[in-house]
Amino acid sequence: MELEADVVVPAGADGVVLFAHGSGSSRHSPRNRSVASELQRGGLATVLADLLTPEEEALDASTGELRFDVDLLTARVIGLADRIAADARIGGLPLGLFGASTGAAGALAAAAARPDTVRAVVSRGGRPDLAGDFLPLVRQPTLLVVGELDRVVLELNVEASRQLGGPVRLAVVPGATHLFEEAGALELVAGLAREWFVAHLTVRDG
Repeated sequence: MELEADVVVPAGADGVVLFAHGSGSSRHSPRNRSVASELQRGGLATVLADLLTPEEEALDASTGELRFDVDLLTARVIGLADRIAADARIGGLPLGLFGASTGAAGALAAAAARPDTVRAVVSRGGRPDLAGDFLPLVRQPTLLVVGELDRVVLELNVEASRQLGGPVRLAVVPGATHLFEEAGALELVAGLAREWFVAHLTVRDG
């Protein structure tokens, strides 16, 4: 099985971030591509990969079942993380995971499964609660970014922040809803993610 991915490696990259999409999204998500561009400006390589094959995406579009299959998403993120580790261009760089919506659960579970590979995690409007028993096993620094008006997801993130096993920061974006469509909201998310990954993914720190 092959998964499609877009890889960008800035000159002198200090780390690499793998994006884990969820809830029917893909590597073409304009929101994640916007965040990826900001990370690239911060000197980080980015890997935007589809977690589902085209056939699975077609099935999910009609049923919505695969986007909540956390075991499947986790397995795909782990597989991609292992591929990155073996890649000649970026395999030597510290790895971070950026998870959105249900993809955040897959990213956190993958971080628990690969403690020596994954160095940091960022969740954007994520569902970390779906990672369940994996949360206490996540020892990596984790940033949870949630919109102030995304009240149900905010409550789920507050509870998840209490269960995570490593350093955690909960950042609430004022006036933002689930998709951060409000003016300046996504830019704030991108800036927070860049600061988090730059702080925790540098070859010099390793």
